[in-house]
Amino acid sequence: MIVLDLDEDLDVLIEDGHVSKVGNRLDTRRGRTIDVRGRVVCPGFIDLHTHLREPGREDKETIATGTRAAAAGGFTAVCAMPNTDPVNDRAGITRAILDRARSEGVVRVHPIGAITRGSLGEQLADMAELKEAGCVCVTDDGRPVMSAGVMRRALEYARDLDLPVMIHAEDLTLSSGGAMNEGPVATRLGLPGVPAAAEVAMVQRDILLAETCGARLHVAHVSAAGSVRAIREAKARGVRITAEATPHHFTLTDEAVAGMAASGDQPAADPYDTHAKMSPPLRAESDRAAVVAALNDGKAGGIHPRGERNHRARDIARVDARTRALGRAAPASRRGAAHRGTGPLLRPAVWNARRGRIRGRGRRRRGA
Repeated sequence: MIVLDLDEDLDVLIEDGHVSKVGNRLDTRRGRTIDVRGRVVCPGFIDLHTHLREPGREDKETIATGTRAAAAGGFTAVCAMPNTDPVNDRAGITRAILDRARSEGVVRVHPIGAITRGSLGEQLADMAELKEAGCVCVTDDGRPVMSAGVMRRALEYARDLDLPVMIHAEDLTLSSGGAMNEGPVATRLGLPGVPAAAEVAMVQRDILLAETCGARLHVAHVSAAGSVRAIREAKARGVRITAEATPHHFTLTDEAVAGMAASGDQPAADPYDTHAKMSPPLRAESDRAAVVAALNDGKAGGIHPRGERNHRARDIARVDARTRALGRAAPASRRGAAHRGTGPLLRPAVWNARRGRIRGRGRRRRGA
């Protein structure tokens, strides 16, 4: 019997390394009792958006360090993004990642291949070769495919292979030069802004293309209310679309750049805090509330901890946008949700394993 969506104080009996019973006041006289009151027992999380960066960028992260951070945060499987050096756009690199994961990793690693060669948005990568080598999805990660023609061909190719296409939704002609969300806070701080329309326009474009092709589309790190609205409407029409959000996008707003504390028991940070620079940027309260609503009603399929090692500079207008969160995603999500009064929000994160064709991962049931 599969046990799902329980939020109760229960006992879990483990025999021979497997869950044998879940219930109240189980007989534990024959074994050792581990007191986990005040903690959470849940399925292993699945992160489909992990920056392991190996091969080539071991100065930022490695398979060994990244998977250990994942394990510390309760993740039993991660999907490795293709932003390696060279880009994971060919089978040889995919196989090298899997080989290193078998020898160095402490959780399962599922490689994700690039949509285009070098993630340059021009020529399609050999997706059939990538899938055969072990890739579970394709994406150009932090680089949007700006050409609608290239994106349509990519969606058609991926559809024929039954591969999901993950997008970083950003119109670079709208976001270029921006340091934070466009709005009153950016004006007050004197920083160039990135309009929410930069994300929403690309989400709408790729939904239209995916609907035309019948392809499977996944929208990464949704941050804008307009994107949530477009995804809701697409799901209602039957478009094969999923989406996810990050803990910082449903717990923080652009006020964090101005130094506002994330919760009442934390001190305020200094204005122009570089730790608050994200891609996509932290947005307004109305956007944050829309993301929370989508998570609570299932329109956004889960939560992912966007992260790698931080390398911070002092100038927020120049520093790269990233955060490190694998080891803290679950507690950050629960704490942020509780502070904001938005409900539990802790679910197996981030990708429904069946939709992602990742079988037998992140389960909580007898025998697991």
